[in-house]
Amino acid sequence: MKIMLLFPPNWTPSMPHLALPTLTAYLRMHGVEVIQRDLNAEVFDEILTRRYMKNAVARLRQDYGPNASRKPPKRAHPPRERILWAINEGPRLAAEVQKAKQVIRSRAFFDGPTSLKAFMTVIQCLEIASLPYFPASLHLQSYISAYPVDNSAAILAGVKDEDHNIFLELYRHGILEDIRREKPDVIGISIPSMPQMLAGMTLGYLIKAEAGIDCHVTIGGPHITMLRDELPKVPALFDLFDSAVVFDGEVPLLQLAEALAGDHDLSHVYNLIYKEGDEIRVNDRKPPEKIRDLPLPDFDGLPLDRYLACELVLPLLTARGCYYGKCAFCNVGYGEPEAFSQLGAEQLATQMIALYEKYGASRIFFADEAVTPRNLRNLSPILEKANTPIQWGGCVRFEKVISSDLLQSMGRGGCTMLLFGLESASEQVIQFMEKGTELEHMSRILHESHAAGIWNHTFFFFGFPGETIEFAQETVNFLYQHKPLIHSAALGTFLMERDSPAHRFPSAYKVKRIIEPEDKDLAIYFDYEVEQGIDAHLADVVMERLTDTLPDKPFPQFYANDVYRFLYACHLKARGETMPPWIAV
Repeated sequence: MKIMLLFPPNWTPSMPHLALPTLTAYLRMHGVEVIQRDLNAEVFDEILTRRYMKNAVARLRQDYGPNASRKPPKRAHPPRERILWAINEGPRLAAEVQKAKQVIRSRAFFDGPTSLKAFMTVIQCLEIASLPYFPASLHLQSYISAYPVDNSAAILAGVKDEDHNIFLELYRHGILEDIRREKPDVIGISIPSMPQMLAGMTLGYLIKAEAGIDCHVTIGGPHITMLRDELPKVPALFDLFDSAVVFDGEVPLLQLAEALAGDHDLSHVYNLIYKEGDEIRVNDRKPPEKIRDLPLPDFDGLPLDRYLACELVLPLLTARGCYYGKCAFCNVGYGEPEAFSQLGAEQLATQMIALYEKYGASRIFFADEAVTPRNLRNLSPILEKANTPIQWGGCVRFEKVISSDLLQSMGRGGCTMLLFGLESASEQVIQFMEKGTELEHMSRILHESHAAGIWNHTFFFFGFPGETIEFAQETVNFLYQHKPLIHSAALGTFLMERDSPAHRFPSAYKVKRIIEPEDKDLAIYFDYEVEQGIDAHLADVVMERLTDTLPDKPFPQFYANDVYRFLYACHLKARGETMPPWIAV
């Protein structure tokens, strides 16, 4: 039995996602042959080449003419000035793109002017690569499809649209030929996020409908789990895959492989949704494996030298689920009872050291919802005593028990960046969203973490139901009062996400109505009306006005994603430099 696991674009191409290495380790532990391919890294690496960029410019010239005066029969066209820019500047950018990748993958990344030029080259090349497929757009952080990916009919059309789907050509000349050669029995496609939906479904279409390769195609990941009740209502989607695994996939994927190698009876495979004849069947669920019983993630076979980062950063989980799990805006657990489990500090430290020794990864990024105070307290002395060069970062809650002594110990034990869910600095809004944090500890921890030489990153958003303009201003005031202590931030607006408490119990959170249009049968985000406070439109206005007042960064590439921020913080810490404020003092 041979399984090929595929991770489609678009996720940040700066580090691997944990989905495939976690599944690969479990399956290999049970004797299954596994090939894992990070198509996200491969696709970005392929697009950002001189050959691909020259072809993209040639296609624009062929479609629109050398002066961009022609309009081919497509449903949408880019602005003429962007096509002219691409035709004129494209050859220069094509000649520079591979050198730009080398800069981002080298220590030259930390030279601000040098890496800014390289970063802008990459950004502009991605725009040129996207223009032939307009209005689709590929970015370092996301993919905007020409079709709404929360509509099943649009997905079924989009997977075969040569004019607007950038992945068709890339897959045909890449992974599709490798699948034919390897002849896997099962292909698993991981779809963790909404921007990966079209890319993942396009893989299924090419494998099953176009190439007719004889294998079982299964899909899975958090995004698929959120759609577990909707997929059975759209049997036509099962033309693109044979089954879907929801929630954690280690045991179900192993059971699926065993069933396909045996009597092909899928009825006993946990967490599986599949089509049998004309009927969609939904199997029983199984609680997830405890994380302490899972093997170390296995990154063997992934293109670790092809990620767009100057140092290898590997993700790791300290726990599964969220130990708090009550925030009203968050859909952790996807509406089902949470099954939280965590590694002990000794086991966690052993895994970190093993990744360093096996892959040379001295930068570990915890991909948890939030690392528990217990692991923060117990892990740091172990790593300090081990005296390794490992530096790490991850998400942490503003808990009262996080003290100055603990943060100093964490700093000595390799902690370099903490990502805090600030969300709001209004006591009323914190209570509305059941965040369970307190302003005095938020302020204190930011001071003490900064004093420990740790980079403080904060997440916050506007527009939680019941928030007023005055409450939003309290968050803005807090940010400016703590300017020297906040080193980066991700701001946004409240999203009504499927399975969050606010979505499941709207009246309890001052939500008058959730709008669920029929044509969005695969939606995971919903429009809504509030009983009081600012609405979604006004929240956007507040966010935009705050964004407009923020000073420009001379080197924004250092802040482009979590990996770059983390590596920049590691670089500064190694040089003994102070972490710079996000809002210039």
